[in-house]
Amino acid sequence: MSTKSRAAILVEPNQPLVVDTVEIPDPRPDQVLVKLFSSGVCHSQLHTMRRPPRPGHRLPALLGHESTGVVVGTGRDVKHVKEGDHVITTWVDRDNSITTQPLVAHALNDRAQSIAFWRGKEVSHSAATWAEYALASERVVLPLPKDVPTDVTAIIGCAVMTGAGAIINTLRVRPGQSVAVFGAGGIGLCAVAAAAIVDAYPIVVVDVVGEKLAFARRFGATHTVDARNGDPVKAIQELTNGGVEYAIDAIGLPETQEQILRAARMGYSGLNRGGTALLIGITPPGAKAILDTNLFIGSRTFTRTSGGDCRPDRDFPLFVRWYREGKLKLNDLVTHRYTLDQINSAVDDLEHGRILGRGIITY
Repeated sequence: MSTKSRAAILVEPNQPLVVDTVEIPDPRPDQVLVKLFSSGVCHSQLHTMRRPPRPGHRLPALLGHESTGVVVGTGRDVKHVKEGDHVITTWVDRDNSITTQPLVAHALNDRAQSIAFWRGKEVSHSAATWAEYALASERVVLPLPKDVPTDVTAIIGCAVMTGAGAIINTLRVRPGQSVAVFGAGGIGLCAVAAAAIVDAYPIVVVDVVGEKLAFARRFGATHTVDARNGDPVKAIQELTNGGVEYAIDAIGLPETQEQILRAARMGYSGLNRGGTALLIGITPPGAKAILDTNLFIGSRTFTRTSGGDCRPDRDFPLFVRWYREGKLKLNDLVTHRYTLDQINSAVDDLEHGRILGRGIITY
């Protein structure tokens, strides 16, 4: 038997989402059906909504990719969770055991081709979480202790994983090392929080909204730079005597991609490497960044991360522990809550910068 679920459906690019009932088939042997408690509202979904359909991305489609919920059905091959368990869903393989390219391509294609049905049409999705129920590969479902709140922890599946993972996995920041974060949104603030937890210093946050800069100090920013009031790179260089060891772009605009490279300090010999510029943010459709290759003189490094290079089965328990210990302030980070019927308001608020930290949908 199929499961009926209300869901936000992307029917056409650049159009409001349609909230309606879809039918979700029973789990395949390697799938888990989850009744959701909460889902994050991630900026990357805006890119999906605004770009024209691409090969392998059919419309209509369901969206969302970070959530918490309770397992209500499993396929026969699923062993690590069972009905009644609380879980986090994400979009990264839970133990990163899929490593060879053919397996990666097969696995991603398999997940992307999960199907629901709406008004007689097939609706593609991949563990979509802007819905009452999510049908997901068991590879992206992680146990969550039942004594942990199930609302704010939904954002561990993307925002925390990406931002905090960038600090502890991609960059491996150590105590006393300097960090600059461009963009004080949900992911940027998670990077700031993790940098503070590992005792980085200074932690400089750059944004164009004064309220967001003030908010960033609650998560560990030691210095803030308002990019409206001059060159943020010059301000960072003055604060850090030449630049930071790690500069992170949590926005993805062409100008911020160049700014993080210039904000990373220069080295002066083969034995003294320069700083690292890390791109997290997704470049908007149609935008192209052109980097001055002269900026690589001095051994600066430019790199990219996806999902904070996390291994969820190892890292999610750490993030939950940080939350329990009061180090990772998810209750403060989640500033806006919406119902599923308010999804278009959530999207509009996110697109126009009205969400101070991270927004979530609660069911």
